[in-house]
Amino acid sequence: MVDNLIEYKCPCCGGKIEFDSGLQKMKCPFCDTEFDVETLKNYDDILKSDKAAPNEMNWGKKPSGAWQDGETDNMSVYICDSCGGEIVCDDTTAATHCPFCGNPVIMAGKFTGELRPDCVIPFKLDKEAAKEAFARHLKGKRLLPKAFKTDNHIDEIKGVYVPFWLFDTDSNVQITYRATKVRAWSDSKYNYTDTRFYSVTRGGSVSFQNIPVDGCSKIPNDLTESLEPFDFSQAVDFQTAYLSGYLADKYDVSQEQCADIANARVRKSTETEFTSTVVGYSTVTPQSVNIKLSNGKAKYALLPVWLMTTTWNGRQYLFAMNGQTGKFVGDLPMDVGAFFKWFLGIAAAVSSALLLLSYIVYFDL
Repeated sequence: MVDNLIEYKCPCCGGKIEFDSGLQKMKCPFCDTEFDVETLKNYDDILKSDKAAPNEMNWGKKPSGAWQDGETDNMSVYICDSCGGEIVCDDTTAATHCPFCGNPVIMAGKFTGELRPDCVIPFKLDKEAAKEAFARHLKGKRLLPKAFKTDNHIDEIKGVYVPFWLFDTDSNVQITYRATKVRAWSDSKYNYTDTRFYSVTRGGSVSFQNIPVDGCSKIPNDLTESLEPFDFSQAVDFQTAYLSGYLADKYDVSQEQCADIANARVRKSTETEFTSTVVGYSTVTPQSVNIKLSNGKAKYALLPVWLMTTTWNGRQYLFAMNGQTGKFVGDLPMDVGAFFKWFLGIAAAVSSALLLLSYIVYFDL
């Protein structure tokens, strides 16, 4: 199947134009002409229809060596308007580059009807900022293998608009706690402990807005959650022009599936917030927790993320940076030898301190 593509070309020189995160405008790299995103809004008219209108062709009988039934179920084929090359990608890819001429292309059919995002947060930081953040991430890590720092290189770095579901809800709460106050003292004969028990009740309501849940199964949820928070005050109405020059995916995790994750986050945050108000006690244990959610709403958004991969000792490591705030996350390998040296050093320091303390106590007595 060959679907529709959108390419943004400079009306002055015909060159490809992309969204510039520094200027927050579209810019032609050939003649340096700049355009406001609003001036390209008419390109999005194709997205207002409920369904895309792909071109289909009957190729007749399959020749020997053709794709077998089911092999292309999750693949899409596009024709680059600039060079005529075929762009083959999976069915969730919504923006990419032509592998032949490098032109940024946007798959129009991925944003039609209910697939059209409600809003987008444009990239604020560019690729160089992501590389610098990666270098900073490696600094000061004592247990990081030296070879990883010196021999490491980034296998791939890409700016991706990741699909997220954003949830709003009200949380009505009634929680009862079992609390204690413990007082201890002693005299020349006995040690005493006085424990008093209390029943503490908290009730009220909390409103949540724009709870983000990753709608892309390709990226681990713990990674995208670590990139929070995003500043949703900078979100703008979706236009495909913002995607030019970046990669983008459409969601492949449904709103209903993500709602379960959002509900769990709301309940956990609500209980934590109310529990933090129960102070002045020795112990606090929830006995009855009643949290009711209401007035739920959901939006579909694209959020900016820089993804980086690097390989070391046969293992691939994935790193990510919030393309709006610069927050950087990702796991690093550990030098086992350096860890044991560090651990033994700490143990030796603690043993020396205890020995010195016992020496002081002995002579004081």
